[in-house]
Amino acid sequence: MPTPTPGTKEAAVAVVVRESADPELLLIRRAERIGDPWSGHMAFPGGTRRPQDVDLLATALRETHEETGIPLSSVGALVGPLDPVVPASTRLPSIIIAPFVVTVPTQTPAMPDMREVVDAFWIPLSHLRDVRNTREFLLELELGASRRFPSVHFGEHVIWGLTHRILVQFLELAEWADL
Repeated sequence: MPTPTPGTKEAAVAVVVRESADPELLLIRRAERIGDPWSGHMAFPGGTRRPQDVDLLATALRETHEETGIPLSSVGALVGPLDPVVPASTRLPSIIIAPFVVTVPTQTPAMPDMREVVDAFWIPLSHLRDVRNTREFLLELELGASRRFPSVHFGEHVIWGLTHRILVQFLELAEWADL
């Protein structure tokens, strides 16, 4: 894991896999909040580490329960960590995000806490792997500038940025593990 520099926050997310013939990943759409650089984005459940969290796995488990109602500590099985990610842009806060893969039983529901999460989606891995769902996302910046990012589309929702980077890392490992 990259060593945090002074002022760098630590965060964790859960890559929740619901077991089925075509396994599904849980993604959320974050609530819109002023000052939140990830406001309204598609994401994995998770958030910033709190002092009471013994480690980043505890952060991922706590945040997933708060945001989706899924008590991963009692219904989930930890598969393991993925490589941490950091924002590529200096426009974003200095943060290190540790992803953890956790499996849950087939019928596990997700009930978003509307204060933090607008919606939760179980997306089949087959959809996420299908190249017909991949596109470029054009982010409009100030002063007429723009930047292109690889993305995956699910209906009107776009998975890009840090979440896309975690997703690609997971899909590469899932293919290797024959999921």
